[in-house]
Amino acid sequence: MDLASFTDQAKVNRKTAIGGGLVGLAALAFPGHVRAQTKTQPDDSFVVLLKGLYQPVTHGPNLGLSTVDLNDGSYSTTRIYPVQGTPGSKKPTKPVGDFYVQLADDGDLCAYHIPGGSFSMRFTPGGGDFVFVDDGQGGRFLEGTFELTILEGTGIYKPFVGGHNHMVDKLHFLAPGDGSGGVDEYCFCFISRQ
Repeated sequence: MDLASFTDQAKVNRKTAIGGGLVGLAALAFPGHVRAQTKTQPDDSFVVLLKGLYQPVTHGPNLGLSTVDLNDGSYSTTRIYPVQGTPGSKKPTKPVGDFYVQLADDGDLCAYHIPGGSFSMRFTPGGGDFVFVDDGQGGRFLEGTFELTILEGTGIYKPFVGGHNHMVDKLHFLAPGDGSGGVDEYCFCFISRQ
């Protein structure tokens, strides 16, 4: 065996070992930086849950979307929770964002703001299959599905423009006498690029 080739090989292995050790040390010394390299992009599809009482939007944030004006008085908001494939917290009990929707009969726009950006959608005309069910306490449930088209996106959601949202909804219109007279949302959103 040639001593020169043996010596050169030992140098390469030493460099590799030192480099690997430094990468491992960096992971321990800078855990936030390594963690930041975990999933930051959504898959081609993801699922979120819209949940909670709707509140009127009084001072809406600027989401960077031209298709929605959250300060025009027509929007209400509730919280967004992670289900599958969304960047941000994976804890199902911790909200990751806000959902904005025009609840009036003539409104057909909505917007999502979750880690990584925002996106707006339009309810597809005739794209709903739902029924109203009496809740037995003076209110009623809207139960069914809705189809939406993604109109605009910011940040990591730009590639979703032209994509689709299949909503499976159980929207509770509370009885006026319950003190809130509000609308309580429970809706799974299956969002995809196509």
